[in-house]
Amino acid sequence: MFAQVIGQTETKRHLLEEARAGRLPHALMLCGPAGSGKLALAISLAQWLLCRQPAEGDACGECPACRLSMRFAHPDLHFVFPVARCKTAEHSVSDTYLDAWRKRLENGLYFDLEDWTADMGGTGGQPLIYAAEAAQIGRKLALKPAMGGRKVMVIWLPERMNAECANKLLKLLEEPPEKTHFLMASNEPEKILPTILSRTQCIEVKGVETADMAAALAQTCPGRDTATAIRAARGNFTAALKLLDTRRDQGLFLDLFIMLMRLAYQRKAKDLRRWSEQMAAMGRERQKDFLDYCQRMTRESFAYNFRLPALCGMTAEEEAFTRNFARFVNERNVQSIMEELETAQRDIGQNVNAKFVFFDLALKMAVLLIQ
Repeated sequence: MFAQVIGQTETKRHLLEEARAGRLPHALMLCGPAGSGKLALAISLAQWLLCRQPAEGDACGECPACRLSMRFAHPDLHFVFPVARCKTAEHSVSDTYLDAWRKRLENGLYFDLEDWTADMGGTGGQPLIYAAEAAQIGRKLALKPAMGGRKVMVIWLPERMNAECANKLLKLLEEPPEKTHFLMASNEPEKILPTILSRTQCIEVKGVETADMAAALAQTCPGRDTATAIRAARGNFTAALKLLDTRRDQGLFLDLFIMLMRLAYQRKAKDLRRWSEQMAAMGRERQKDFLDYCQRMTRESFAYNFRLPALCGMTAEEEAFTRNFARFVNERNVQSIMEELETAQRDIGQNVNAKFVFFDLALKMAVLLIQ
């Protein structure tokens, strides 16, 4: 239901206008930053398309189709998402994890790949959309709609398709089955096969507005001080939820960031090697999230030097460390530090040996922090 989408008023209005006028393309790509609600928009639009009596602003929520859609069990509503690789190729498909996926959606439509990886058992590998998925999609869409209306295929993070799957999906997009809609939600459309992008209509989804996020967090986390989390999240509602959840990795990430910077400044190579081994023991998605966190803390530390509270988006614990650390992040090294963190994140994404990546990063921090 569109009522579950936080903010995005203009995007919702545009999607509904196109749907009511019959102008909705057979393949729609919702692109934008993580945590902006692209998956929530895609699922809400799918529910509207499958509703028997859709209202002007939302699905009715009462017809048999809506009741099934709201449990994510409508026979004509299909999902594709990144999965952990199974021992056999035929099991490396979304249907293998469908029960866990439905439970995740029932808990809320705002989550990230780290959350989903944990739901699948915290695999150390990177979840992908494998070639076997394309065959599954073809079989599902070749069937007539079970309830006589449309068929909708929601694809979360299509940039996670491997090349073989993407090429097979391309054929379906070129000659789509009748009464079928592909709704895709992408954080990084630049990583998608260009020929797939060319056959979709892309709609940019911006980050969640501050006022909308504040209203949603007031309902989700009543009585909590959300101002710092909202500033730090920068339009990412999922990130805001994580910042407010002290059980998440934020405390661990801060400790690891502090350890890295202190050991790098002290040039303790043996301790830095042990730190890199500790980092290598994490799953790759958590490693990438940590490097995201390091980039945020680097930006916050540089901004702290301007002594403008409005620029600060840190928690009290983060600010306590940054108060003394910020002077080591300045105009002479901030760009180089960010580039090294981005390179490390790219290398982790390409399955480079994590011990080498993090030890190399640590040694380069030891050089950059004294500039």
